[in-house]
Amino acid sequence: MGGKKNQIHVVKNPNGGWCNKRPHAQRASSCHETQQSAIDYAIFKAKTQGNTEVIIHAENGKIRSANTYYRKNDPRIIKG
Repeated sequence: MGGKKNQIHVVKNPNGGWCNKRPHAQRASSCHETQQSAIDYAIFKAKTQGNTEVIIHAENGKIRSANTYYRKNDPRIIKG
């Protein structure tokens, strides 16, 4: 698989909770009460989009972990 990887960052929201944010975005794409729910949603979006890296940050802002997700099945059902 070639091409540029998309990224979703799971970051702490200064107003409370956790948000999923794209690089260089001014606003978060989604916000959640817990870090785990933000991670779950980020992984769901990454698997849907394919070739997307989910980067999880700790409360202090440092990167805790990163995983890349690829689309497993082509959503189109076309023979040939």
